[in-house]
Amino acid sequence: MLVKTYCAAVMGLEAITVTIEVSMTQGVMFHLTGLADTAVKESHDRIRSALANIGYRFPVADITINMAPADVKKEGSSYDLPLAIGILAANGKIADGQLSDYMIVGEVGLDGSLQPIRGALPIAIKARADKFKGLIVPRQNVREAAVVNNLQVYGMDSLVDVINFFNGSLDYQPTIIDTRKEFFEHQYHFDYDFADVKGQESVKRALEVAAAGGHNLIMIGPPGSGKSMMAKRLPSILPPLSLAESLETTQIHSVAGKLGKDMSLIFQRPFRAPHHTISQVGLAGGSNKAMPGEVSLAHNGVLFLDELTEFNRATLEILRQPLEDRKITITRALYTVEYPCSLMLVASMNPCPCGYYGDPLHTCTCTPGQISRYLSKISGPLLDRIDIHCEIQAVPFSELSQMQPGEPSEQIRERVIAARKRQEERFKPYKGIHCNAMMTERMLHEFAEPDTASLDMLRMAMERLKLSARAYSRILKVARTIADLAGSEKVESVHIAEAIGYRNLDRGDWAERGC
Repeated sequence: MLVKTYCAAVMGLEAITVTIEVSMTQGVMFHLTGLADTAVKESHDRIRSALANIGYRFPVADITINMAPADVKKEGSSYDLPLAIGILAANGKIADGQLSDYMIVGEVGLDGSLQPIRGALPIAIKARADKFKGLIVPRQNVREAAVVNNLQVYGMDSLVDVINFFNGSLDYQPTIIDTRKEFFEHQYHFDYDFADVKGQESVKRALEVAAAGGHNLIMIGPPGSGKSMMAKRLPSILPPLSLAESLETTQIHSVAGKLGKDMSLIFQRPFRAPHHTISQVGLAGGSNKAMPGEVSLAHNGVLFLDELTEFNRATLEILRQPLEDRKITITRALYTVEYPCSLMLVASMNPCPCGYYGDPLHTCTCTPGQISRYLSKISGPLLDRIDIHCEIQAVPFSELSQMQPGEPSEQIRERVIAARKRQEERFKPYKGIHCNAMMTERMLHEFAEPDTASLDMLRMAMERLKLSARAYSRILKVARTIADLAGSEKVESVHIAEAIGYRNLDRGDWAERGC
């Protein structure tokens, strides 16, 4: 007897429908074909034990299973459930009349329980695209998959539930989620607020400019000056995610298995802060399973690199192309996968190895050579891609002791959203351009062309600081954002002057004068 069940293989953010063909004839052999990895081949033992523990006997027959398309590699344990259902249907234990209407995924435990899988959201999107009536997933993945409308999604606790579902023994109801209601209810709840930050007005201004234009930013200052504290509060002033951005971000986290239990969507912009010991694969993505890295997990959000100079230099250099292209292509021997990575890079670093160079309250113990080598850990091309360089000093006790809170994130966010709306209106004719940081060179000439006085100021800065052409573009983009925050249609000299002030690390005398 030949029976077919349907599941999916996840490659990057896309899912490919996999047809599992189970043929059962007289004999005692078990054959599994279709480019299955070790985890898939081990499903035979898991299914045998699960069937025994729920009161079914594994068929004594010649079983041949093909997983088509046979040239697509099948990885992981999510094929356990469709394989088990196919074997039972071929043995006459399950009615096969509805099998072609449903896509089935899930890992089967030895006791017959269903365990969560990765990539339930892209699988649900594929099931709807292929006109399946419904999707059966483990209970832990049901909310994640149920955000896809026009698809019946059933969350099951065990293999017994799935058997009863297809045999019609019990009535199961699909999970329905009001996606828009949940999405808009959870967008404005943050754990951190800028009201907790006392002083540091110039740094908060730089962060506001960065948020308003989607610019990359680096903070340089001594230990304990509040760099990490302020970086963690940056998502609270960023514009809220759109529903489309939320779905795209959730897909990436679903593929990586990073969604929390019973979670449906990512409601707020991601904030990823990997440790400085992270590997190149951990940052960029890849390995043998094409998993997204931190740059992709931070898509539509913030990638925070604390203690930037402690990262391996070769690892940091990986960021150069993704920061420009806003996507990363991972190519290995067996696959090529592209992930989006449109993010804000926020970094922090000390000014020297001891951390107190230029600090009026502490004495620096580093030699000029040590300071130079320390700063040279960050390459010029990478620094060019960071729009805003912000110096920060420790807050004096007189300000720390004040009980009056700082400006709350809500007020700053209102200004940021207003500036972003101006940018969205300006870039409506340009597909894929949403903020000033994304502007092309041609768009700079159209929307950020400085007047004569501003051009003279910029020319002098370029000559004195020996800036690159990329740094010139960054200054114009930041100036355009400052003008948007001020509600100005034109980029004026005051906006250019502030933008030039955010290129501190480009100054040749920076390491000589201290910060």
